Amino acid sequence: MDFGTELKGCVCRINNCAIELFSMEEDLEIEDEDSWDLVGRDLRLKATFLYIDLSRVISSCESDEYKKMLTDLANKFFYFMDEVMILSFPYY
Repeated sequence: MDFGTELKGCVCRINNCAIELFSMEEDLEIEDEDSWDLVGRDLRLKATFLYIDLSRVISSCESDEYKKMLTDLANKFFYFMDEVMILSFPYY
């Protein structure tokens, strides 16, 4: 597979996952424990794919400045994802 095509796929998945995460607000307002479990699993799955795709995109950057900016952005994102998981899912 062409490396450029793989990167385009990573960027597309990052974009789609970000849109899905932002649209999950209603999913976080549930009170049913089983539904919380499913939402938590969905969040962890999305975070895993985001981690892999962001890692590939960051490692492919030729500019150290872009690498640092993307790494800082990814670190902030995953920090806040951990905070959401800890606050929303106490058994995480």
